[in-house]
Amino acid sequence: MTSQKSVALVTGANKGIGFEICRQLGKLGFTVILSARNSELGKVAADQLVGEGIDARFVKLDMEDAAGFEPVRKYIEDEFGKLDVLVNNAGFAIDWEYKADTVPMDLIRKTYEGNFFGLIDLTQRLLPLILRSEQGRIVNQSSGLGSLTLHSLPDSPLGDVKPFAYNSSKTALNAFTVHLADALRHTPVKVNSTHPGEVKTDANPNATMTIEEGAKTAVRMATLPADGPTGGFFHLGNTLPW
Repeated sequence: MTSQKSVALVTGANKGIGFEICRQLGKLGFTVILSARNSELGKVAADQLVGEGIDARFVKLDMEDAAGFEPVRKYIEDEFGKLDVLVNNAGFAIDWEYKADTVPMDLIRKTYEGNFFGLIDLTQRLLPLILRSEQGRIVNQSSGLGSLTLHSLPDSPLGDVKPFAYNSSKTALNAFTVHLADALRHTPVKVNSTHPGEVKTDANPNATMTIEEGAKTAVRMATLPADGPTGGFFHLGNTLPW
């Protein structure tokens, strides 16, 4: 049986922006599948949402371990028969102290495995389920730091924030967004990249935006109407340069 409720999977969602995306989608009536690499933390997070009246489920998902992707796909197919929204939120940065001329290759490979290769693998596996939805949405959580246009400006607003592995993995993710949107242009599925903004999180304690504000762009792209955009890069109501 195919679920009549809209179903959303959010990766990297046991805390921070991912958790808040689950909460906001849940408050809109979605069944939310909260994924995390740590089962204990993920279950606690899902239980918290259930306590708030949200239909939340937990699945273990480590973006660096593709062996776990197929069980998640099978769970979604068996339990719901479709997937309406995929929010590729999971990601990490481990090379802040390095630039392109010094970053070790192992850090580049590890960053791309989690932020790019694993994401593509998971998305491709889940795509048949997303195509069963009447309004499938794929949201790739990118970053303004992935914008080549902004980095190349002489007076770049990004300043000297140049961790090459992280930034370039988000640039590559944006390329995936553009190409996947084009491949799916004759379907109802919409694919977009989002920039949450400078959000106050564990990794960025000095930022000014709240987590609630940081989740808004992804939630907006996850709930686009049929005439909404696809193949774009957005922050709140603004289109960002590639």
